[in-house]
Amino acid sequence: MGITLRKYQKSDALAILDIINYNILNATALYDYTIRTLEQQEAILEAKLQSGFPVIVAENNGEVVGFGMYAEFRFREAYKFTVEHSVYVSHNHKGLGIGKQLLTELIQLAKKQGLHTMIGVIDAENQNSIDFHHQFGFKTVGIIKESGFKFNRWLDSVFVQLILE
Repeated sequence: MGITLRKYQKSDALAILDIINYNILNATALYDYTIRTLEQQEAILEAKLQSGFPVIVAENNGEVVGFGMYAEFRFREAYKFTVEHSVYVSHNHKGLGIGKQLLTELIQLAKKQGLHTMIGVIDAENQNSIDFHHQFGFKTVGIIKESGFKFNRWLDSVFVQLILE
């Protein structure tokens, strides 16, 4: 398996949409209820790019199998050196190191942009993602109890942080 990373292109939006919508319908990785349309997903990705933030994709033999991005953590000026990231891998390609490649690249891009802090917000039931982030030096810095409600149950949000030095 030859995974390559590259910058997002508009033609990737449908594959990204499939990954996102799978997670909306089947997982607590996203706290959304309603699947997105292609137009909505394209607009989200374009907004990230227009704000100067990267969107990268992982490709295997021409197929998009994952993607990652980051954007502003909060909208106040003093937070301009802090970003919140997202990494998603197709459910058919998990456990192959794709997420590691994507997060490694996002961390490097953030450092190049002179950013100081990267935040991840993870559902507390997703221990694999929490452990994954700890492997990269992220520290758990907070838990917001019952901050989401999905699949007929309350969900806790775990905040992880990496200081980019």
